[in-house]
Amino acid sequence: MEQTGRYGDFGGYYVPEVLIPALEEIEKAFYHFKDDLVFKEELESLRADYLGRETPLYFAKRFSEYVGYKVYLKREDLVHGGAHKGNNTLGQGLLAKYMGKKKLIAETGAGQHGLATSMIGALLDFDTKIFMGSVDVARQSVNVHKMKLCGASVVSVSAGSGTLKDAINDAMRYWCSNLSDTFYLFGTAAGPHPFPEIVRYFQTVIGIEARKQILVKENRLPDMIVACVGGGSNAIGLFSGFLEDESVKIVGVEAGGRGIDTTHHCATLTKGRVGVFHGAKGYLLQDEVGQVFESESISAGLDYPGVGPEHSYLKASGRAEYVPANDEEVLDAFEILIKTEGIIPALESSHALAYLISMKGKLDPNTVVVANLSGRGDKDVGIVEEHRPLK
Repeated sequence: MEQTGRYGDFGGYYVPEVLIPALEEIEKAFYHFKDDLVFKEELESLRADYLGRETPLYFAKRFSEYVGYKVYLKREDLVHGGAHKGNNTLGQGLLAKYMGKKKLIAETGAGQHGLATSMIGALLDFDTKIFMGSVDVARQSVNVHKMKLCGASVVSVSAGSGTLKDAINDAMRYWCSNLSDTFYLFGTAAGPHPFPEIVRYFQTVIGIEARKQILVKENRLPDMIVACVGGGSNAIGLFSGFLEDESVKIVGVEAGGRGIDTTHHCATLTKGRVGVFHGAKGYLLQDEVGQVFESESISAGLDYPGVGPEHSYLKASGRAEYVPANDEEVLDAFEILIKTEGIIPALESSHALAYLISMKGKLDPNTVVVANLSGRGDKDVGIVEEHRPLK
């Protein structure tokens, strides 16, 4: 970063004045405790014994045969709770504990971050409140039930499109009125500084492990790494391990919905323009006068009209390439991974798999690719059944 909270021209904190002291408090605590030996020891212990890290880097043999080149899957779906979200919620939950906060709030789309926050809230004895769009409450009812089992209260947000951006809006409003005892456990590498930096820090474990593991398995770096991108936390976690390796191509795959050539609004980094959204400067889906479009995706976790500032910078600088995958391609990928590997991927992760399938016949058979399997798809089987009923 060229300056605090900035990735090139992107990032910063564009927030109401009332939030600046709270953000500065979190920033100061983060910079202090991330280097504190007691904090680090507790974090590492819980990563191993609670989350189950490190996660495997799995050679997907039959899927590789299908696409015609070598695919390794970073198995974040095996993290306790079923997704990469636990990496961040554990780290931020501990930070809140060391800061002396009593309550956690969080936003969630697909429910994975809400569930991960609820689990950490139970583990560390926080009063936990989760804000979730009403549309997502309906389509991710299993995760809602799990959050409540952990003792969290779930606030259904019906304003706007009833999806992730609206959940963030309500969570921010609640936080403004409860700053003294409440920690906002932000779920993705977006939002105002210091959240993108904090989330990135706790997700870098993905890239650190993957880099070490592929060097052991292949005795070289991969030719390409791939991850799905909504706000961008799982992707920036993987990408962080390889950003300095110019030989490694970096690809982020975002939600193409029903297709980017329709009137449907999707694919922020493909079709968006630079603006300010949820407290940070980056790419977002907006009209000519700056009104934010309602996004839509088969995947609740990628149904977001913005993206994190570091991804915006990586696109603008050309270090990473961002491409869309449409809903039909995602459903195909979901089915193909299950039938070739017996692994049920989240619909979010299936966007990355869809890109791998699109490269079938286009890459040398010796090409090595690492893809982040960011979550498991138990939560999505009902959605898939609606679109493609089993015969």
